[in-house]
Amino acid sequence: MPAELASAVRSLAPVLGAAGDAGVELLALVWGPRFDRAHGLALAAQLPSAPAAALHAAADRFDRLHRGQQQRLRRLLCATIAHAPHPADRR
Repeated sequence: MPAELASAVRSLAPVLGAAGDAGVELLALVWGPRFDRAHGLALAAQLPSAPAAALHAAADRFDRLHRGQQQRLRRLLCATIAHAPHPADRR
């Protein structure tokens, strides 16, 4: 994952983790042909120090990726989610 995307994801980790299914939230950001900035900013707004600048940088970086690179990132995320324990199983 490119550095800007990874940094933005790490900054959103508290919100993604609290969302119940962080993987689904993360995929929602990158599922379409462009990064879903509105959804990302809505998530970032839930944090005391909203990482809006980092989120915009990540969105720009994702949008500049070639279509095949975007698809590869989605596949990697799906594979990661498939192997992660479900939140309900983390007791």
